[in-house]
Amino acid sequence: MDEGVDPKDMCQSLVNKVARSEQLQAVADPDVLVLFEDWLEELEAEVITIVAQGVALDPRILGEKLGVSYAGAAFLITKLKTEGKL
Repeated sequence: MDEGVDPKDMCQSLVNKVARSEQLQAVADPDVLVLFEDWLEELEAEVITIVAQGVALDPRILGEKLGVSYAGAAFLITKLKTEGKL
């Protein structure tokens, strides 16, 4: 991935955020957290569907199709590859 996006840095950032999840849950509305998790699952399913239709794993293209940033699309690609879903 170009433009200075390092998947390892993105994953480390995610791990750090998950490590703080107990703190977030203490102050965040549980309904909002559920909505976020649902939204993330929907985005992942959309990426899988788009890729299955033959669209290249290009964060720019996926970002445009999903309505998310380049970094967001790159994160989703990396996450799904790591999980063996792509």
